[in-house]
Amino acid sequence: MRTISALFACLALSACGLSPMYAGGGSSAVAQGIAAVDVPAIQGRGGWLVKNALDARLGVARNGASQVTPQYRLDVRLDDSLEALGVLNDDTISRERRILRARYQLVELATGSVLLDATAGSDAGIDVVSSEYATIAAEQKALENLAVDIADRMATQIAVTLRNRAAAGQ
Repeated sequence: MRTISALFACLALSACGLSPMYAGGGSSAVAQGIAAVDVPAIQGRGGWLVKNALDARLGVARNGASQVTPQYRLDVRLDDSLEALGVLNDDTISRERRILRARYQLVELATGSVLLDATAGSDAGIDVVSSEYATIAAEQKALENLAVDIADRMATQIAVTLRNRAAAGQ
């Protein structure tokens, strides 16, 4: 009975259409494509944080080979804003929201064609306390966390785009 159940489960999983993103490991088209993405400098402190997070995620595919010829360029524009949410009776702010949005394009260098044009965004709530130092530290930490979150979203979308492109044989 267990053997039949295991066989049925294997058949059901193979029919679901899921395939591993990095099938083939470091030699797969997706991994090689990710390793060939160049991320130019992004303006501002948030841009620096996003670029470092992207380099960490996309650089994993390079496996120590720092001299990979870029085939793609990732152009990123950030919008970083801080808005007051909670205002007390004495007109002081008690809560803020930090919003980080990225508009990005993956450009194939050989042809100049845009393979991906998308946005990613995230936001975080911040408590404003009596200590100005603590509030500034919370705002900076929120920016760091948002940069990592956006970089994760962008790296995932880039990998999906490159996988779909490889599956289409382009």
